[in-house]
Amino acid sequence: MSKLSHIDKGNRPTMVDVSHKKATDRTAHARTMVEFPADVAGRFSGGDIETAKGPVFVTAIIAGVMAAKRTHELIPFCHPLGLDNCKITIELDEKKRVVIDCHCKVHHRTGVEMEALTGASVAALTVYDMCKALSHQITISQTRLISKTGGKHEYHDDSA
Repeated sequence: MSKLSHIDKGNRPTMVDVSHKKATDRTAHARTMVEFPADVAGRFSGGDIETAKGPVFVTAIIAGVMAAKRTHELIPFCHPLGLDNCKITIELDEKKRVVIDCHCKVHHRTGVEMEALTGASVAALTVYDMCKALSHQITISQTRLISKTGGKHEYHDDSA
């Protein structure tokens, strides 16, 4: 059984020491879904929705990138990373659900999964915030890691 990486031998929380690891190119892709009631979903035209606060998807992309860059300020044991790239895409699927994908890239000794997950999550929260005047029955779900490369272990969710 694997041990938790953020717990030391004395069972205390700790940051992982990555000083001995080799810096490599690392990527991560995370996705989250936002579902709207049918009457709200019907208001999306041209791939976005305008609200009094501005264009929803454009604003969510900016918020998600900003959050990914500050992940270490939100998650206690995340290492501060200077991301080489963070790209967020937001699209509607065939069921008019909002699909938010966050791709992060870095050349470092630790991975960027948490940055990708944070970027996707904050983008979804921004969509909720900007649309809550239309309905409070908005659901954020299925936040998950789709893939990661670099480091010891690679991961690809083949069901995505």
